[in-house]
Amino acid sequence: MNYIVLDMEWNQAWPGSAAARLALPIHGEIIQLGAVRVLEDRTVADEFQVLVRSHFYKKLNKKVSSLTGIKEARLKAEGIPFPEAMARFRAWCGEDVVFLTWGFDDISILRENLAIHQLPTEWVQRWYNAQMIFNAQTDGGSNQRALTTAMEILDIAPSRPAHDALGDAYHTALICARLDLVRGMREYDSAVRSHENGLHGAELPGCVSRQVYHGLKDKREAMARLGGAENVCPQCGAAMTAGKWISQPGRRYMTMASCPQHGKYLLRLRLQPEPDGTYRVSKLLYEGDSEAAKTYERTLAAPSKRRRRRRRGKRPADSE
Repeated sequence: MNYIVLDMEWNQAWPGSAAARLALPIHGEIIQLGAVRVLEDRTVADEFQVLVRSHFYKKLNKKVSSLTGIKEARLKAEGIPFPEAMARFRAWCGEDVVFLTWGFDDISILRENLAIHQLPTEWVQRWYNAQMIFNAQTDGGSNQRALTTAMEILDIAPSRPAHDALGDAYHTALICARLDLVRGMREYDSAVRSHENGLHGAELPGCVSRQVYHGLKDKREAMARLGGAENVCPQCGAAMTAGKWISQPGRRYMTMASCPQHGKYLLRLRLQPEPDGTYRVSKLLYEGDSEAAKTYERTLAAPSKRRRRRRRGKRPADSE
């Protein structure tokens, strides 16, 4: 059995564009795939990479291009159709392989892309998130660590470019070569349960309280409950009042809570969907003078950047 360490880059449609209005059942269209083989003795072996020509999202998102360094001209010149890319990749993988990725997203994106092209998906069913194995075999944490962080912990110097599919796959393979993969697969279900029951996301300096809640219906319920009945002072347990909620990317929300006796605390929530349709909510409370709290104050004080709507119709006459 071989381990195939996989990483991908994918394109996304511009919001409001014609491609975005296609409402495709994919979260991104794969444009680059990189993979590294790790042998049973944990030797880092041969490599595979391919550029994939866009089929649905014809225009390369500028943010994706900036992040990955892939230019649209190169993608058109060197990219091959997705079915051909998958045929080459599957042939390179061979039989009796297990896939490893750094995170949960890549394999989901791969399966979505295979399905929309009406290609079989059963050959990528044996898959593990290497983050979970890494956490279980290092400090037992539940956070999803960045690849660079894991490399620093294991004292692995970067030697390939970041945000390049093959580069990230190679660095992930170096991490996997340091892990007991057989034991990691055997204990994987326990590691995932620990992750699901734990707190996700980075903890910033000044954090004084971390809790996880399950089974919340939506953000309204999360804000009403965690900013209401369960919004209590970490020092005296008194009810705190919540200020204005500010939304952030990735279903994150923050507000300033206030205790009559002990002052202000920043309350941050992060919502993550669960299989049953409800949400898991990570609640973090920060000191009122922390940098996280200062970020909230700066955001609240910043002027709104909403676009002015053009008024249609006749312009009102000037007053005399």
